[in-house]
Amino acid sequence: MTVEDEVRAVSAAFDAVLVENDAAAIGRFMTADWVYVGPTGAVARAELLGWIESGHLVHHTMRVIGDQRVVRVGDTVVLTARKPSSGTWAGTPYTADEWITEIYVRVDGDWRCAFSQKTDAAD
Repeated sequence: MTVEDEVRAVSAAFDAVLVENDAAAIGRFMTADWVYVGPTGAVARAELLGWIESGHLVHHTMRVIGDQRVVRVGDTVVLTARKPSSGTWAGTPYTADEWITEIYVRVDGDWRCAFSQKTDAAD
């Protein structure tokens, strides 16, 4: 299996565990200093996991549309994919169609996500 295939598999497992809404399991896919950047700015790992643990953010679905772009630069891999999702935010249902870029690094021999950024998809 290539490094790129390994990261594709880790990203798919990360998506699957997000839909399970288990904050501890989700945290195992992230580096300690993971950050997400979205429309309102940067969100730290602890903040996102707190939203999930409290039920403020609940993921129902997440899937990949089309091909993923995976680029390896040394010991870092950048994955970009279109990922529609659904869930609830503060009890209000949402759907999203987004391009997601994730940066993966090796931590103790395993691939971990260090950075995630989402941009609304426009067709």
